[in-house]
Amino acid sequence: MTRIAFYGSSLLSSYWNGAATYYRGLIRQLARLGYEVTFYEPNVYERQKHRDICPPNWCKVVVYDGTKAALKEVAAMAREADVVVKASGVGFEDDALMDHVLAAARPGALRIYWDVDAPATLAELRADADHPLYRQLKEVDVVLTYGGGKPVVQGYRAFGARECVPIYNALDPETHYPVRPEIRFRSDLAFLGNRLPDREARVDEFFFKPASMLPNQTFLLGGSGWDDKPRGENVRYMGHVSTRYHNAFNATPKAVLNINRASMAENGFSPATRVFEAAGAGACLITDAWAGIELFLKEGEEVLVARDGQDVAEILVRLDPVEAEAIGRRARARILRDHTYTHRAAEVDRIISRHVRPPRVEAAE
Repeated sequence: MTRIAFYGSSLLSSYWNGAATYYRGLIRQLARLGYEVTFYEPNVYERQKHRDICPPNWCKVVVYDGTKAALKEVAAMAREADVVVKASGVGFEDDALMDHVLAAARPGALRIYWDVDAPATLAELRADADHPLYRQLKEVDVVLTYGGGKPVVQGYRAFGARECVPIYNALDPETHYPVRPEIRFRSDLAFLGNRLPDREARVDEFFFKPASMLPNQTFLLGGSGWDDKPRGENVRYMGHVSTRYHNAFNATPKAVLNINRASMAENGFSPATRVFEAAGAGACLITDAWAGIELFLKEGEEVLVARDGQDVAEILVRLDPVEAEAIGRRARARILRDHTYTHRAAEVDRIISRHVRPPRVEAAE
């Protein structure tokens, strides 16, 4: 059995941690393919107080204190793995963790850097000639990314990566599926996303602007950090929405909005987790425009695409519930066919298999 040591932000909590769903879907499917995964996550940002899943039976989870001593201790465990994964955005001493994990990995182990924010990382590399990742990439065998397509692959190769492969977000049909509507999520348009510096201006444009243009329609906002954001009377704010309620959040409104962060939208080819979560729940999805959407959903039939807030408002005015339901059905069928974590795990398995020779089983005498 191939052992993976995975160092990431959090598997157990999605609190200020949008990558949780991505990690869960992929690792669950890798376990079904026979991998033995240990996920190491730091106890920071009160994530452990906001767990939304219990430790699963398909992955061992090690939670360590947010101290340098604890970091060194868990990094040393990389020596026991056949595959060592250091993800971006762990949230505590990322550069030091990367150095210690790479140093601990045994000779012959596959070393992977898994970038869940590749467009932003590449922007940092372009701006800082002394960025530690320049040095660390020399010791990495493969860079896997949350998305990004050819622009990210070309960018990483230009900075010295030996191999770079996008592993896109996807749907976990066991956790995201259609459910009965819940009255508390009833609205004409709902958006779920944390308040982040490189997203807020786009939320102003794609969510708050159409809300101000359509005072007779209702808008629902979920996610952390929006408490003091000025909003109209037709906008209701819910705060953090646990993943256990995401299906109802997506299945209840007439339409659900996806707004990519600025770096992801500019790069393109970076569908957010909510795209697949919403489609999995059968939601009618309206998304901001970005290059590559056609690789995942067909515009006009499986997803509605808006170039600005005016477009969002016009879509909402003409969108009736029957059409919205039909778009949601088609989106769910497409994602189930082509974009589940079973598909993504198979891609990762092929990459690992090219580099790691399976353990040899001696014949019984």
